[in-house]
Amino acid sequence: MSGVVGVTVRVPAKVNLQLTVGPRRPDGYHDLANVFQAISLYDEVTATPADELCITVEGLGSATDVSGVPTDDSNLAVRAAAALAARAGIEPRVALRIRKAIPVAGGMAGGSADAAAALLACDALWGTGMSRADLDEVAAGLGADVPFALLGNTALGVARGDRLSEVLGRGQFHWVLAVDPAGLSTAAVYAECDRLRGGATVPAPVADPALMSALRAGDAAALGRALSNDLQAAALSLRPSLAGTLESGREFGVLGAVVSGSGPTCAFLVADAQAALDVAIGLSALGVCRDVRRATGPVPGARVISG
Repeated sequence: MSGVVGVTVRVPAKVNLQLTVGPRRPDGYHDLANVFQAISLYDEVTATPADELCITVEGLGSATDVSGVPTDDSNLAVRAAAALAARAGIEPRVALRIRKAIPVAGGMAGGSADAAAALLACDALWGTGMSRADLDEVAAGLGADVPFALLGNTALGVARGDRLSEVLGRGQFHWVLAVDPAGLSTAAVYAECDRLRGGATVPAPVADPALMSALRAGDAAALGRALSNDLQAAALSLRPSLAGTLESGREFGVLGAVVSGSGPTCAFLVADAQAALDVAIGLSALGVCRDVRRATGPVPGARVISG
């Protein structure tokens, strides 16, 4: 992209409307039926020309603690830029600036979102000319949630969660997000899920017909009843205080309450914007979480906003 000084991409967080975890596979992963929804809580990634691949990270607002985000080649956005450059046969000469509003290690795919944004920003900056299918393939090699961050809206992910099909539905849904003071390791939560299951037989995961019907109808009450997460018991086992957070939200009359992904963020589905404000104020007053955010979904995936 000749003459471009920098490219900025905005990318949304996700909540899991359904996360059904199948048996552990020989490769260590699990087959999933994972219904994602992208919501209006965003990180921004800016890519500018540089002599070498480097990264800086900052919080968007004082409530976003970025102290746990790596700034070396273990950062998923750095790995994304390097993978794209290798695929294009060029040197990864870029400076990445990540500005985060998505909670870190919160079960909302913030790291995967940043990787997707870095892919899109570097692709535009370098003018690689890659197809969307090429970008999706690079994304899938980085992690199961990265392809969804590119796609956005609502989608069903199967296999490791990276084989996506768009879920068409009606209407807009309102969410309140209770952010815990400290993150949870996705790997630790999956390991705890396996431990809690012991030797139990686990069926193959499938999409919940009631949840899919609720999305098609735009029925928030039915969607709230259908929310499910097989990792929730493991997250509560590792962080027992989350049970109190979920119960506090239910006491405010939310339509549904669920731990998002591997946690520890608790997601509450509510009827409308006024209900979201009421629940957010109530949770803040109780002090059961570090921060409370409001968001709506579905929203599109990663998009170039400047450059």
